[in-house]
Amino acid sequence: MKPLEGCLVIAIEQAVAAPLCTARLAEAGARVIKIERPEGDFARGYDTAANGESSYFIWINQGKESAVLNFKEPGDAALLEAMIAQADVVIQNLAPGALTRAGFGSERLRKDYPGLITCDISGYGESEAMEGMKGYDLLVQAESGLVGISGGPGEVGRIGVSVCDVGTGMTAHAAILEALYRKARTGEGAALKLSLFDMAAEWMTVPLIHSDFGAGAPTRQGLRHPSIAPYGAYRTKDGIDTLISIQNEREWHRLCAQVFLCPEMATDPRYENNSLRVTNRNAMDADILAVVGKLTADEFRSRLLEAGIAFAGVNSVEQLSAHRALRRRSVATCEGTRIDLPAPPVQWVEDSVEDAAGTPRIGAHTNALRAEFSPARQEG
Repeated sequence: MKPLEGCLVIAIEQAVAAPLCTARLAEAGARVIKIERPEGDFARGYDTAANGESSYFIWINQGKESAVLNFKEPGDAALLEAMIAQADVVIQNLAPGALTRAGFGSERLRKDYPGLITCDISGYGESEAMEGMKGYDLLVQAESGLVGISGGPGEVGRIGVSVCDVGTGMTAHAAILEALYRKARTGEGAALKLSLFDMAAEWMTVPLIHSDFGAGAPTRQGLRHPSIAPYGAYRTKDGIDTLISIQNEREWHRLCAQVFLCPEMATDPRYENNSLRVTNRNAMDADILAVVGKLTADEFRSRLLEAGIAFAGVNSVEQLSAHRALRRRSVATCEGTRIDLPAPPVQWVEDSVEDAAGTPRIGAHTNALRAEFSPARQEG
């Protein structure tokens, strides 16, 4: 039995953050009913990379039911109300205030259904100061300062995936599980609110502390850690980058003695602790490259492995596709073709691996849900 079997989730969702959260709930056995506009979640049209369908949509909508409703119409509003009356969780990430204006705001729902868990996801919260600001992932990356510390010294850079959306969806998932745990013990629901900006700001805590109380925020370092050295990429004579990470002085001494074959580098007064190595990073990198630049990547990595030094290849997406650590699962697209995606990160070791239940076409379950949740049927 999956842990959330019997749990009903109504998801008035679009794009990435809320759908990622409900995808995790669906994988755990929850029944997730996705409410869409007639044209569908706009993430359905983001691209055509998944056998002609959207990579984003196929990724985070497996195993859900889709109902097309216009809850501004009395009949559809009554149907949505009937669904919510039986639900454990209602999650939404429409524009702030949109559901309240339609009569389905979380404050009203919590009043009428005390055991209900509501989860509202927005870009910037509901403060008047940010009213009217749309909070999409890259915009929030920029507003939060995340872009300002990312990229190389000469250019700011977007984080390569929708990290604010993903982080918010993961956090919403954790918060809903906490609320479900309390509900199981007390019967009490919860009103949860999250924003992409709050998520990004929390992740920016260390740079913000450095800015507010230290010597200033970290500068853009490319493939170098701003406060640990050596922790970055070094190029061997065959033009291949290898990223190494030194976490303590024992590792630094091993790196110098066993990899660089220069034990005297470890006791150089400029490099004898991490703070000094960060301060003198350019000189240290020049000394390291004088050694590494004479090795092939295979030779360098063999020495690192033997010395127990953490390292990684700076891989392309194509190399990820063939990576020996990559686990996959087969999923069905809306049209029934199958593609292989990365498997969910959490493995329930006792359970066998199952293929996902498939991605719903727009409104594929509308008629069945009308019959199941018909207000007349509920009254009867």
